[in-house]
Amino acid sequence: MKAGKLVFALTAALAMGTAFAQSGADVVKAKGCLNCHDVDKKKVGPSFKDIAAKKKGEAELVAKLKEGKGHPKVAASDAELKAAVQHVLATK
Repeated sequence: MKAGKLVFALTAALAMGTAFAQSGADVVKAKGCLNCHDVDKKKVGPSFKDIAAKKKGEAELVAKLKEGKGHPKVAASDAELKAAVQHVLATK
């Protein structure tokens, strides 16, 4: 019985670790952000550098993506959204 609980706990820990290991750059690619945004030039939406230059707070940008206010809703976890926003804000 103890071995089963240990295996379950280790499996859950590994699954959670891989879920949060995705980098912001990977999230940006996987969620299709590059379809409308580019790092240094305007496409449909502003460039990542322009977004970072406005210096909005991380929480505000995550909320915009999550709620779809001023930007289409993004189907992603909070951790993925946070990683993507951190990646964008780092492109100053």
